[in-house]
Parts: sequence; C-alpha cells; structure tokens
Amino acid sequence: METLALSDILVLAAAGMFVLGYLIINQVILRIMLLIGTALYIWYYYVVAPTPLWPAIWASAATGSANIIGLGSLLLRKSRLAIPRRFVDIYDHFDTLPPGDFRKLMRLARRSKRPAGYQMTHQNVDVEILYYVISGTIRIEKFGNAFTMPEGSFVGEVSFLTGNPASASTFLAEDGDVLEWDVDALKRRAERDARFRLALDAVITLDLAQKVARAGAQDQDAMARIS
Repeated sequence: METLALSDILVLAAAGMFVLGYLIINQVILRIMLLIGTALYIWYYYVVAPTPLWPAIWASAATGSANIIGLGSLLLRKSRLAIPRRFVDIYDHFDTLPPGDFRKLMRLARRSKRPAGYQMTHQNVDVEILYYVISGTIRIEKFGNAFTMPEGSFVGEVSFLTGNPASASTFLAEDGDVLEWDVDALKRRAERDARFRLALDAVITLDLAQKVARAGAQDQDAMARIS
C-alpha cells in the first residue's frame, strides 16, 4: 500500500474539516471547523510544491481572517461584554435577547426618570414613542374605566406593531424609570436589520403574552370572589 505523503494527509484533513463543518448547525462550531480546515489548507499549500503556493496561501489567509472576524462577532453577540454599562442593571428584564441584540435595542433607547402622572399614550392618538417601564406602576384609562399594570411592561407596543392609534391613555401612577424609543427610528432600524426585527418582535410578543396571562389570572380571581 502506498504511503500517504504529508501533503495528501493535510488536504484530506482540511477537506474533512470543511465537510464536518457544513454538517453542523451551530454557527460557532461551524466557523471553528472551517478555520481549522483553512489552516490545514494553508499548510498544504506551503508543502505541496517545491516552493510555497503563495497566491493560494494569501487567498486562504484572507478567507480565514474574514472567518475570524465573523466568529468574533458571533461570540461578542452571545457575551455579556456586549451589554452597555448603563443598561447592565436592566438586562434581566430582556434576558430572552442575546446580549448583542440587547445592545442594538438599547442603542436606540433613551432612559429617563419620569414623575408620577406622566402621560405616555393618549387614547385614539398615534403613538410616537414606545415605552418600557422599568419601575413604577402604570395607570391605564380606557372607555371611562381605570386599572393598573405592574412595572416591567411595554406601553404602546400594540400600536407600534399595528400602526393604529393608542386604544387607551396611560400614565405613571408613581415616579418611574422608563426606556423610550422613537417609533419611526425603531421601525427604520427593523427594516434594515432582519435579525434585529426578529429579536424586537420576540421580546414584544413575550411581553404581550405575559399581559394576557396576568389578565387571565385577574379574571379568575374576580370570578372566585363572586362565587
């Protein structure tokens, strides 16, 4: 049996790394496998001929460098190091978002202290600012009725999603810490960045689901008191 030369082993190993990489769904592992394969190809191009195949080496090095940049971006997106310092204390409110997506969302946010009675939305008026109340009870007035909603909730999110005017007037029942986003700016960013749009839709959908669950629990409590 003919013995495989080092160059043969290198090119087979490099191809094997690429094949395995393309079979893996995890993007980080995939990129690591491709990076190993690229390094093996560079080694192969260095030893396969009497003189190194420099054009192929430089081309592979460029491909590997792009892969390293992409890998670094993926790792940063998953790392808490991506969280802006001034928003670290509220990341737990958005922990369904990877840190990188949270960073994108917070870049467009304005964090403010608002006094009790501050009005966030006006019934039947277009919503220009999307709010997230970090702390402070929310008072909602709708069709002559009033009720409260706890902190840790978006305000104006249904209008943001549908483009319709606000269905209720909302106020801070006490001094609160809030995040504010310009609706037009947020929509423009979502149109440009599909990943950002999906992340934003996911966090708003979760907020809506939690509100529905709270409303259901309140209805059950009311029925129990009546019975």
